[in-house]
Amino acid sequence: MKSNVTWGFRLALLATALASVVVVLGAFTRLVDAGLGCPDWPGCYGHLTWPTTEEHVATAEALFPEAPVEHDKTWPEMVHRHFAGLLGLLILGLTIFTWRRAAQTGQPLPKGHTLGLLILVIIQAAFGMWTVTLKLWPQVVTAHLLGGFATLSLLWLLAQRLGPWQWISQQTGKIRALKPLVLLALVLVVIQIALGGWTSSNYAALACTDFPTCHGKWWPEMDVARGFNLAQTIGPNYLGGLLEGEARTAIHMAHRLGAIVVTLAVLLLVARLFSIRCARPMAVTLLAVLALQVSLGITNVMAHLPLAVAVAHNAVGALLLLTLVTLTHRVFTAQST
Repeated sequence: MKSNVTWGFRLALLATALASVVVVLGAFTRLVDAGLGCPDWPGCYGHLTWPTTEEHVATAEALFPEAPVEHDKTWPEMVHRHFAGLLGLLILGLTIFTWRRAAQTGQPLPKGHTLGLLILVIIQAAFGMWTVTLKLWPQVVTAHLLGGFATLSLLWLLAQRLGPWQWISQQTGKIRALKPLVLLALVLVVIQIALGGWTSSNYAALACTDFPTCHGKWWPEMDVARGFNLAQTIGPNYLGGLLEGEARTAIHMAHRLGAIVVTLAVLLLVARLFSIRCARPMAVTLLAVLALQVSLGITNVMAHLPLAVAVAHNAVGALLLLTLVTLTHRVFTAQST
């Protein structure tokens, strides 16, 4: 029994590591404007990789005259697709392994969890296709980003469920009392990630280039209705965005306000965690990740969105989410000594 769980645990950890790479590659692809680096799907100009020779480039541009080949954008898109495909195969293997082991041994393995992951990764593949075919429509791009974060989180939660991690404490009363606050912080971080995705997909990250004010004002002119119009038209394509300045400002400011709310909720959670002896290392970790994420967000504005910082902001956002997933698992599975 222990051997079966150990193998599932290792596969879940491997899949989580690969999902982390896919999330970071997705952020990089989006930030270098390579989302339409390949005008077709799942290949790239009809290639399994991307056209490299002069002959292949000429053939590709003849097939897609409206989309000339840009080598600095084709390779990020296809590398991201290849890693995502590998992740899908790994999740398929993890699902098959879990269901077979459960049938053979009668163990209460998380079959529903792995099946849900497999369905999610199939939906993610569809959103990856629609990202291209719908020309970076922000609704699809944001949903694709959220699906990536959800896949990563569920894989990490699976590793938590199969792994040896659990709080055993004499303070279980205090730990269980944290459940509402932990869930609130988790939901707020998910909403903030969605706002971040909406900001990125609508090219609103630099709608405000000063901090802490925006355009020199604490409350600048904003068009909230247009900025959050989920029925907005696509246009010929959405590369570079189609919204006007005040709409982008509204999106940017919503993300800033969301950051304030998340920070306050997480700080309150950290303060409560420090009163529980076994939770103090988690409190320090959560506080450090939050501080790093806020610093990266401010740096993005002040330094005008440098690529390395912007990618790191996405990666640490994922780390903050995983930290809260870990904490949620610990709180809901805590046992008394």
